[in-house]
Amino acid sequence: MTTDRRAPWTADWVVQPGELLVETLADRGMSQAELARRIARPLKTISEIANGRTAITPDTAIQLERALGISAAFWNGLEIRYREGLARDRANAELGEWVAWAKRFPIKELARHRQIDAEASPRDLASQLLAYFGVSSPAGWTQHWGRAATSYRLAKSASVSPYALTAWLRWGEREADQIDVGDFDEDQFRKTLETARPLSRLAVFDTAKERLVELFRRAGVALVLLPSLPGAPASGASRWYRSGRPLIQVTLRYLSEDQFWYSVYHEAGHLITGRRGRDVLEEIDGNRETEDERLADAFARDQLIPLAPLAAFVDRGLFDRASVRTFASELQVSPGIVVGRLQHDRHVRPGQLNDLKRPLEEVR
Repeated sequence: MTTDRRAPWTADWVVQPGELLVETLADRGMSQAELARRIARPLKTISEIANGRTAITPDTAIQLERALGISAAFWNGLEIRYREGLARDRANAELGEWVAWAKRFPIKELARHRQIDAEASPRDLASQLLAYFGVSSPAGWTQHWGRAATSYRLAKSASVSPYALTAWLRWGEREADQIDVGDFDEDQFRKTLETARPLSRLAVFDTAKERLVELFRRAGVALVLLPSLPGAPASGASRWYRSGRPLIQVTLRYLSEDQFWYSVYHEAGHLITGRRGRDVLEEIDGNRETEDERLADAFARDQLIPLAPLAAFVDRGLFDRASVRTFASELQVSPGIVVGRLQHDRHVRPGQLNDLKRPLEEVR
């Protein structure tokens, strides 16, 4: 029985290929000079391969296969694993330099929500964050995430951390990837926003959330509800990602139903009133007014409470609890949404009728 000595096989260890070449030559009683003659290569080349200064190229691997009867695939695989091992050693050394960068993110909160493992070593933590963001280095994070193309609604005078904010945005993408949405249909989405208003009246908010996410999914929009992160005070963000896939991401940061529904419809307004496929970028230094924001604000207000019936209601001047409930029932929206609009437009005092607003639990 004969065995094809050139049959490819791979080693499970990482070794400098030149060391194995030297051992192979010793086993066969062959000098480096003889090998150089057999493959018609300079002795200097063989010597440099032996001491690791020169890599075994695919051409050299084939020559070694012919001269020594050991598969070219073996030599190529050995060389690849060796060079990869060196690269990983350098990469691990770099991770040590990036520990300070990793500490800038809200590690404890991300770990609490099982996005990363906070018990990992500092280097492993840096590696986890690179994988979390899908980048190869802090420089890659800066280039891709430092100016995240999205529309932000931020609390006034809030202290914003770009590290926490991008962590929250990336979390939204990861969650959106789990939602099977089709192509975006603007007409269907507009109809969805009209039919979704009655969900605000449901007694169980979790049921309303589930139905809302499903309605948006059918219209081609990924809707993600996530907890806020310290240093990331955005109540909502909207963007187009992954080849034009629309994503709306909101929190229950303000813990009242009118703010939640307004945030959802505000971000929906960005998708509809903004240029298709273009993300809106807002300065991250407070609640700065822009034309994009004004259009989204107007869209949210008119979608939740159309202007004509609101004007008629305001003209009557009756803002007692019974009147608000009746008007909300006519519009098929929650009374809390009506109260929020009346307070915003200063038809009632701040805090007046707040008992009609249902508090919401923070998403956890």
